[in-house]
Amino acid sequence: MGTSWICKHFKELTTEELYSILRLRSEVFVVEQNCVFLDMDNKDQVCHHVMGWKDDRLLGYSRIVPAGISYEESSIGRIVSSPAARGLGIGRDLLVESIRALYGLHGKRDIRIGAQYYLKDFYESFGFVQTGEIYSEDGINHIEMLLSVIHL
Repeated sequence: MGTSWICKHFKELTTEELYSILRLRSEVFVVEQNCVFLDMDNKDQVCHHVMGWKDDRLLGYSRIVPAGISYEESSIGRIVSSPAARGLGIGRDLLVESIRALYGLHGKRDIRIGAQYYLKDFYESFGFVQTGEIYSEDGINHIEMLLSVIHL
């Protein structure tokens, strides 16, 4: 059986879904990447959350951020795949589902992301283009990238 993709607004999340989201984000961003940062940034409440489930396990997650919250454009953030699912194509599926969800929620529009620099080629394979210089966020090199509807 494949991955089941669900998109819900924050207010629709169950406590079990929210716990799984926060656990996965903590497992990867805090523990695996050794970043000490406040993950709960008061943006989750206005976002939709894309979740990829297999059985009862959260394999992939992102949040759809409305325009004007993180950037002038709509955004996809907190993009993360479970270490247990690496190498299975979950990251690609997650980004496809996230873009589809954003377009469904906010219309077909430009999408700006803050990407970890080492994933630049991955995002470029979807049409994202680097729009700024490398900057450090929580000790990890990042870049802003834009997926323009003009190029689709």
